[in-house]
Amino acid sequence: MLSLFENRSPGIPDESNLQLLPQFGETKWANKIYKQLRDEIEWDQYHIQIFGKRMPQPRLTAWYGETNAAYSYSGIQLIPKVFTPCLLKIKALVEEVCEQKFNSVLLNLYRNQNDSMGWHSDDEKELGENPVIASLSLGETRVFQVRHKTQKALKGKLELTHGSLLIMKGEMQSNWQHAVPKSRKECGPRINLTFRKIY
Repeated sequence: MLSLFENRSPGIPDESNLQLLPQFGETKWANKIYKQLRDEIEWDQYHIQIFGKRMPQPRLTAWYGETNAAYSYSGIQLIPKVFTPCLLKIKALVEEVCEQKFNSVLLNLYRNQNDSMGWHSDDEKELGENPVIASLSLGETRVFQVRHKTQKALKGKLELTHGSLLIMKGEMQSNWQHAVPKSRKECGPRINLTFRKIY
């Protein structure tokens, strides 16, 4: 497992909160999984309230998990679809590396450079205290930004490449926010899977 201290921008959280496996999946495997998820997943576009206005999320999403793994964020209520065989295989691989059991996964499809994820923390009560969240990236490389909630000078970014796995844990969600901004250059689709445990 690669410590981000070896190749990180200033302000990135230390490895007790954030770890990266840049080559979690070999390219051939990542290509196969990307195509399968793109075609098999039931993608939705939900709407959220921003400054009193109802707007579509700038990406497509899907929520899969065990029966009791309902989840809500930003006013959106998610009822899990049943894990597909493909998702179960990926989950088992991620659980082995993380030494953590997950019962759900949020998938995001960034269709192009205009799709994004705003600043937020995954700190909903359903996730428990100091949750472990494992984020697998497939497809186009996108920038992942972080910033400290109170120490404004602490901020940084890193690139999430095809087949990479980012693990957020410890006090990451308590003390930090993260985002995937729009890209200034044209880019193709990216699928992101964030495995979680809902209590």
